[in-house]
Amino acid sequence: MLFALLGAASCLAANAMPASAASNSASTLAYVQANYALVSVARAHLTASENGPLEVLAQVKGECPAAGAGSPQDPESTEMSDEVIGTIVLAAAKPDRQAISAFIRSASALSWSNGTLTKAVREYAGKLKAMLGLPAPSLCSEVKAWAANGYHALPASTVAFVAKFMPAWVALGYLPAQLARYESGAARALAGRAGPLETALTEGEARAVEHWGEIMDTLNLWP
Repeated sequence: MLFALLGAASCLAANAMPASAASNSASTLAYVQANYALVSVARAHLTASENGPLEVLAQVKGECPAAGAGSPQDPESTEMSDEVIGTIVLAAAKPDRQAISAFIRSASALSWSNGTLTKAVREYAGKLKAMLGLPAPSLCSEVKAWAANGYHALPASTVAFVAKFMPAWVALGYLPAQLARYESGAARALAGRAGPLETALTEGEARAVEHWGEIMDTLNLWP
């Protein structure tokens, strides 16, 4: 009986190990596929996304140029600058909202035997979800309200937005380093194909910095 129990235990252990490895591999492939789908859509929408910050710039030029004239450079001006960043990030993300939502659904359902990896993926998906759930600020109204009280206190809506946006602000496209140990050949190849797409998105984000500067100058705000 003892030998039979030991034999059964050995079989269970042997079967559990491949099952865990297979599960890790399957989750990795599913994640890499979801990431590739996201960055592929974002790359296809890049021109439209880059128009988002330009639309914000056109709005402030038309509705509230120099609304922040005489504003200080202090911690509050940094928060207002962060709100400008958040506004253009959300504007740029508009064409990708459906793809981001699909990624969140896929990534949030995945898990690995590596708890650190599972946590990293879910935290990333959670940040995207938080960012997607934020309403776009009304920059002109916020800056005018700040000016109206003599720049003594930021509008409560600005403080609330920045407190939610800044911790949630992440780029589109994320492949944790821990995935590599579980990648099949197919997953590795797909991850490689995602690399150039993510580079193009990063370059687009760098170009958006110029528009941030133009918006800040138009509003007469300090960072």
